[in-house]
Amino acid sequence: MENVIIVRYGELALKSTGVRNWYEKILVKNISAMLDHRGVPYSSITREWGRIFIKSDDTRAAKAAADVFGVVSTSFAQVTSASIEAAGSLCAELADGYISEGQSFAIRARRTGNHSFSSRDIGMKCGDAVWKMLESKGFSPSVDLTNPDREIFVEMRQSKSYVFTETVEGVGGLPLGTQGKMISLVSGGIDSPVATWLMMKRGIEVIPVYCNNTPFNDDRAHRRTMDCLKALQDWCPGYPFKFYEVPHGNNLQSFVDNCSKNKTCLLCKRTMYRIALKIMKKEGASGIITGSSIGQVASQTTFNMYAELYGLCVPLYHPLIAFDKNEIIDIARKIGTYDISIRETGGCGAVPVHPEVKAAIDSMITEEAKIDIEDLVEASVENASISRINNE
Repeated sequence: MENVIIVRYGELALKSTGVRNWYEKILVKNISAMLDHRGVPYSSITREWGRIFIKSDDTRAAKAAADVFGVVSTSFAQVTSASIEAAGSLCAELADGYISEGQSFAIRARRTGNHSFSSRDIGMKCGDAVWKMLESKGFSPSVDLTNPDREIFVEMRQSKSYVFTETVEGVGGLPLGTQGKMISLVSGGIDSPVATWLMMKRGIEVIPVYCNNTPFNDDRAHRRTMDCLKALQDWCPGYPFKFYEVPHGNNLQSFVDNCSKNKTCLLCKRTMYRIALKIMKKEGASGIITGSSIGQVASQTTFNMYAELYGLCVPLYHPLIAFDKNEIIDIARKIGTYDISIRETGGCGAVPVHPEVKAAIDSMITEEAKIDIEDLVEASVENASISRINNE
């Protein structure tokens, strides 16, 4: 019996033929990379209209493919010919041992292609085959189309039928690598890894930039960030992160020594934006991703977020802007970064006791006039270290 994994996608189907074909090719490449990364054997990956098929006898392939951005669901299926008789026989075979005495069942059928019968016909005939098999075992069969104990799915296409019992929910989104590159300002906290993951889900290839606050942070902050990035890298095999680590401690010291203490965090964020913008232009990227969420911390009030950008021209993307903390935590748990992000690091020693929460929009211009901000930014970028994060 031939086994395959049915891979379904969503948004790709809405694209024009040329764009859809391009997206599908990238999706197949990304699925192949994920299967290889997880050590799941397969013999081929093929495309048909509306579906991708992975030929594999390993049930783990369904979960691996479901974790690829752009995939909405997968199913491990058995294959037979595109006839009602063959599909019914396979349904009965699959039901033997799957449906127990006293359990109700339903057949969920759909078809694609030119056939002399309808989806309803498939459901009825396959249901009859299962019913007769259960009766032959001495069971008293029961059909419940509303809330069955067991479901058997039949997907009949032009030349083959696919029969399965389970569907694995996929992550959805768009295939990674279809929407260009962006810089992601990352730390080891809860928010920025989630923001990065959400933009990867929208097809963005990310370039992580970490501003190292040493000596205002100890090495625990650095290790936590690296571990978060390794967890994120597991979601994008085939796209090893090009990672920038930027020295930022000297910048913080300059703010502490020369500027209003309550505006340290705002100056820090503006400087990060300036640094990220230079790296963005260097890398040919098209935006900067942050983990900002309105009102979550002092620097993220709407007043302060306006002041942080005043006088700058920076293409910022805030995927978490309207999320509450519990929503962000739920995603962090799902993607495997939460337990890393809650590790204790001691916090940032430059954070003022009473940070500004309602900065005047032009106040940053006054503060930056007290230091040579351009020289600080230039030195930070020049002294950045670049490495690759690859979990292979």
